[in-house]
Amino acid sequence: MLCLRVLLPAVCVLSVLVLWRPPAAIASPEVTERARKFLDTHTKKLRPLEIEASLAWWEANTSGKKADYARKVKAQNRIDEALADRDAFADLKKLKEESRDIDDAVLRRAVAVLYLTYLEKQVDKDLLKKMVAKANAVEQAFNNFRARVDGKEMIDNEVRKILKESKDSPRRQAVWEASKEVGKVVETDLKELVKLRNDSARALGFKNYHALQLYLNEQDGEQLIKLFDELDELTREPFRAAKKEVDAKLAANVGIKVEELRPWHYHDPFFQETPAVFKADIDEPFKKADLLALCRTFYSGIDLPIDRVIEKSDTKPRAGKSQHAFCTDIDRDGDVRVLANIDQNNQWMSTLLHEFGHSVYSTNNNDVPRSLPYVLRLESHILTTEGVAMMFERLSKRRAWLEKMGVPMTDPDGFADAGARTLRYQLLIFSRWCQVMLRFEKGMYEEPDQGLSDLWWGLVEKYQMVRRPDGRKAPDYASKIHIVSAPVYYHNYMMGELFASQVHHAIARDVYKGADPNTVIYVGNKEVGEFMRKKVFAPGRTLSWNELTEKATGEPLKAKAFAEDFKSK
Repeated sequence: MLCLRVLLPAVCVLSVLVLWRPPAAIASPEVTERARKFLDTHTKKLRPLEIEASLAWWEANTSGKKADYARKVKAQNRIDEALADRDAFADLKKLKEESRDIDDAVLRRAVAVLYLTYLEKQVDKDLLKKMVAKANAVEQAFNNFRARVDGKEMIDNEVRKILKESKDSPRRQAVWEASKEVGKVVETDLKELVKLRNDSARALGFKNYHALQLYLNEQDGEQLIKLFDELDELTREPFRAAKKEVDAKLAANVGIKVEELRPWHYHDPFFQETPAVFKADIDEPFKKADLLALCRTFYSGIDLPIDRVIEKSDTKPRAGKSQHAFCTDIDRDGDVRVLANIDQNNQWMSTLLHEFGHSVYSTNNNDVPRSLPYVLRLESHILTTEGVAMMFERLSKRRAWLEKMGVPMTDPDGFADAGARTLRYQLLIFSRWCQVMLRFEKGMYEEPDQGLSDLWWGLVEKYQMVRRPDGRKAPDYASKIHIVSAPVYYHNYMMGELFASQVHHAIARDVYKGADPNTVIYVGNKEVGEFMRKKVFAPGRTLSWNELTEKATGEPLKAKAFAEDFKSK
């Protein structure tokens, strides 16, 4: 399960390669003072609205009630109305044009962030409201949907259990298809939402919503595709070899030929995770473990405590509640929460390490200083917070981590081998899945009236090498919630994996004095927390992610460390 760090409602605004900077400052007290006043006015007006929206969003996802979703819509509409203020935007645009005269680098950065935050909302107010209402309706449908097989409803954890354990192909197919029925439920609304988003983008002078979102993140679309083409080349043959081994085991498990494998023979609905096909059961150590207690102990041991987060979190599944997982910073002043639906397995151990990894990269621990302006009191970028979360989640598959944490294993050697293979294959499998998501969303927004089912399955067959079910025309793409709730976001997960590997290698070099990264598992080492606070967390959003990467690791973001990780055994 890939999870999400929720940044509501701010827009993430940072550069793919180099953050644009104005020429050297020409000190102007008048411009600097105007910028400071604008920032103060914005904070006083927007902060309470954003806190209200975050709380409403939390309540809607934890309850599933229509009233809470209605409150969420109203809260978001108030924010959109404030950001759509044409006079305020005119003042802000002028400040941006005069930004070289602002004699304060942090204030200049705040102006740049605010400009793009306001820019997205400079469209018709009714259009903004329609987008919010439509996205809210689709999100609510997702949260209330349950797969139904033979007249019985199944939560996501039950669906995954059958896909993981059943040897009955017809049963697997029925459950997989039932889990995809949500696509039919939301298809019409999702297509309308895509067109509304495109309308908003064109109103701002962009060719489509995908292009707009990349601009708002100061990301270059051509450079992004170039990076993913390089990753395709880097991973294609190693993935093919790994998948060949996995496919042989999957086919043998259900008594069919490899060429007869279809999507329901994999262990999650999208083949974004490594199927559990290795000799040892990597779930076994976690079946009786207290997963929350393990997270509490681990993060405390590296001096990044999560006690306050756990107190505020909601971790048990129930009707109406979102079946996914996320972390959200409600007020950028210490109220950080995790939503989860814990089951006793490796997936949820990994998920919790991931979500609490997001939480320590926040104002929960004063690691993003409260001395920064409110608009910069955030993670550097969505890819850097995803990278931190991914770096920690990998530990759940490391034998040495379990031993240090005191988690008993009935077959330690078997777990070590299965865990290492699962992690290696996970990096490869996930990289291929990210190719599908990036290229599908790009194609969907560029041409929303095309055959989206054909686009989806064509990409799945090309990059994941999974055969499309014979004759299937269902809107399976619409069963992926990120397309609705986190549009044009997924490529940052992959870039986060690159960041995770590079930071981990830097910790091995700097904290563990050049140790083999494969031996570094952090447990009980407070220097790891100090490294993360000083080199990753403290700058908040004052640095671009590439500047932050250089600060933390000594070099720009590259695929080198990631390649070393997926080649490791």
